[in-house]
Amino acid sequence: MAIAAVFLSVSLGAQTRIEPRKNSYTPAQDVQLGRQAATEVRRQLPLLNDRATANLVERIGDRLVDQIPGEFRQPAFRYSFEVVNVKEINAFALPGGPMFVNRGMIEAARTDAEVAGVMAHELSHVILRHGTLQASKGQKFQIGAIAGQVLGAIVGGTKGQVIAQGSQIGLGTYFLKYGREYEREADLLGAQIMAHAGYDPRQMANMFRTIQQQGGGRGPEWLSDHPDPGNRSEAINREAGMLQINGRADTAGAFQSARSRLATMSPAPTTAQVSRAQQGRQGQEGPVSSATRTARAEPPSGQWRTYQPGDFLRVSVPGNWQQVDSGSTITYAPEGGYFRAQDGQSAFTHGVQIGVTRPAGDLQQTTDQLVRSFAQGNPRLQRQGGYAAANIGGRRGLTTTLSNVSEATGNTEAVNLSTVQLRDGRVLFVIGVAPANEARAYAGTFNRVRQSLQIADGA
Repeated sequence: MAIAAVFLSVSLGAQTRIEPRKNSYTPAQDVQLGRQAATEVRRQLPLLNDRATANLVERIGDRLVDQIPGEFRQPAFRYSFEVVNVKEINAFALPGGPMFVNRGMIEAARTDAEVAGVMAHELSHVILRHGTLQASKGQKFQIGAIAGQVLGAIVGGTKGQVIAQGSQIGLGTYFLKYGREYEREADLLGAQIMAHAGYDPRQMANMFRTIQQQGGGRGPEWLSDHPDPGNRSEAINREAGMLQINGRADTAGAFQSARSRLATMSPAPTTAQVSRAQQGRQGQEGPVSSATRTARAEPPSGQWRTYQPGDFLRVSVPGNWQQVDSGSTITYAPEGGYFRAQDGQSAFTHGVQIGVTRPAGDLQQTTDQLVRSFAQGNPRLQRQGGYAAANIGGRRGLTTTLSNVSEATGNTEAVNLSTVQLRDGRVLFVIGVAPANEARAYAGTFNRVRQSLQIADGA
């Protein structure tokens, strides 16, 4: 039995003590669920491609994660922090660690500590495993079938209903719409984490009041999923009075920089506007097939973003590329460069794909086997030359160039395959794909992705 959320007890003059209680799901299931749902979020919602704003949420998020109490640390969890370019005042965190902060939330905040307050609250839901703890009280879920349900809970309204069609139960309600008990727990633990990270916990209460005031008669999205447990501000301020703020956080400058950048940009769209635009594109596209289809993708951004697709691996890719889970591999591709068919098959025309395979001899023999396996699903795949030595994450690996005729577009594409041996004998591979007429422009990007790999697979 895994351990998750909380019992509360208070001792005079000390912070509220939070202790674990049982959860019938494992931390690994939290991670699997959150990872799949995050992939759907990145596919359906527009991420903000702005380094200053990304730096802000990443720096705040990292400070908060560093202060997670030892008894609640989960080695399997992978925390990440991204900004969604939509207007609504909202933020949400998924089981296992992925967090998304709406641009509208940052624009509504007056200080970096107010942003930290919302993030600390969301982080606490993840730390205490409230999502799967709620699911323990309801119907058992099938992880592979719920990403759309979770996104439906995030987006809400008509689009949420569309996303959730065909699902068996309202899993979004289980995972992301918390009751007052869990809200109180997240408020208190969030306040404690803020103080240890160098933020005044009273700023959390201030931000919640700001959200309430800016919601108008309708009420902002965040409060619809995070109901007031009763005397919220008073309880947070009372907890803050029992806490000592450790130093002073250094994110005020990043907050001002992000706010200045956001003020120069076009206004963020609403989720309803994003939904209408997507539905229009989907109506034109149809399923992936062998029919010719034009692939249009933005050139690689000059700004780069780092991801951690596995326990032992980090990789940097252009900032306008999004992470897409595709079975046993991870794909990073720009909008328009990745297609998913109605039958579940997928194809990408721009970007990189990363995976690990079992050895089939030495490195060159394993790479040969990879090429043969790729050719089974791509009958027009051809080698363009032999192998060359390559720097892959600081290690000596192999690289080779192939050509293919894309089943998605009918056009010729250049394929760059790089491989490197891991300590346990397995082989890490990186596949770079671009249309043949754009291959030269993408060559430097693929090389930089290979060199950016940070491999921590033990001695």
